Amino acid sequence: MAATFDFLARLETLVSRYRAEVAAPHEHLAVLRWQIAERHALYDRATMPGHVTTSAFVISPDHEQALLIDHIALGRWLQPGGHYEPAECFHQSAAREAVEETGVAGLTLHEWHRGEDLPFNIDSHEVPGKAARGEATHLHHDLQYLFTADPHLPLKAQREEVHAAIWKPVSALRDIAPNAAARLERVT
Repeated sequence: MAATFDFLARLETLVSRYRAEVAAPHEHLAVLRWQIAERHALYDRATMPGHVTTSAFVISPDHEQALLIDHIALGRWLQPGGHYEPAECFHQSAAREAVEETGVAGLTLHEWHRGEDLPFNIDSHEVPGKAARGEATHLHHDLQYLFTADPHLPLKAQREEVHAAIWKPVSALRDIAPNAAARLERVT
């Protein structure tokens, strides 16, 4: 129970700060806030109607390129990310996912974060369930963080989850994550 409280207390603080300091007026995050208030185990991927995931927008130092993965299960290009794994800070969970899925080296939390764990973007979105797991369609409350890395260093895609990991023009994020892409345009 203490782990649940600590996770939910940290998450509740981050969501409140995000809404006060970062979010646009249309970003209500109503289901996420309701699940926090109801004390749902949002760190557990079995929690419905949704649970926390973390992802990484990895961009080149010149902000011209973004690291993307061709996701096997979803069949589309996305930023690296996945289900939350315990970490001291949420951005560490996002960084771990990026490194696992792409092999990216030299990952650095972007200066936008000012060394804090405040998400760059929070995106609650519907994902298809997996019948093999008895999993229904549900929500991912994705805590998204901004990182930089050198696009000239080699990558190695995690073949179990992604077809490929490559650097694309940062403009590709507009179709993948329009809210985060618009926010990134204001940062650069």
